[in-house]
Amino acid sequence: MHRPRGAWFSRAVTHAPPNPAVRAAVRQGLSVAVATGLYGISFGALSVAAGIGVLPTMALSLLLFSGGSQFALVGVVGAGGSPVAAVATAALLGARNTLYGAVVTPLLRVHGLRRVAAAQLTIDESTAVATAQTDTRAARAGFWVAGGGVFVLWNSFTLLGALAGHAMGDPRAWGLDAAAAAAFLALVWPRLASRTAQLVAGIAVVVSAGLIPLVPSGVPVLAAAASAIAVGVVAGRPERARDADAQVDA
Repeated sequence: MHRPRGAWFSRAVTHAPPNPAVRAAVRQGLSVAVATGLYGISFGALSVAAGIGVLPTMALSLLLFSGGSQFALVGVVGAGGSPVAAVATAALLGARNTLYGAVVTPLLRVHGLRRVAAAQLTIDESTAVATAQTDTRAARAGFWVAGGGVFVLWNSFTLLGALAGHAMGDPRAWGLDAAAAAAFLALVWPRLASRTAQLVAGIAVVVSAGLIPLVPSGVPVLAAAASAIAVGVVAGRPERARDADAQVDA
């Protein structure tokens, strides 16, 4: 019997069982994308105010596409720091995306051009949404929706902020620089529950604040990061030793 073209697809869609986990992941990804994308206005305005043109600002968002790294680079440039310090600071913050790649690669299992796209979209938000799911299909849906949504909205609002930057005047008068700092603090704060994390953060703050009046812009951030890594390694040794002992006893 002749069947209309595409009838098999219609039946598959009609009779496909609903997946609440996938729908929940999509909703979560969209909400994260909207909330994160709005910060692009702040970046666009601050970048233009720092003397970076509209086109270079958009290139940063399209190619670098790492909010923390972008804010760090613009902050160093705006404060008069050297290009080397700006790039080094941005690269240091962007290195975390390499670790994210190791986490999401087994979930996505993509190849070819999709792998290239996944690498570009591997950011804090897409990784967080993907790893929060208990279902593999939901994890993949959450990753693509969050990552793709942030990419589109972040770049759109970056352009809006960059174009409006001159009309707005000094972005500090609107509190945009404070909003960006507050957003980063909100992301970091829940991670400071352990004594080790609090110790690392405290020493990094002291090192950074002490070096601000002594060294060029960008260097305090690099020094604070280096001290945080050193303290984290030393402070984490007792915990790793206890875990090893526990495994031996088991």
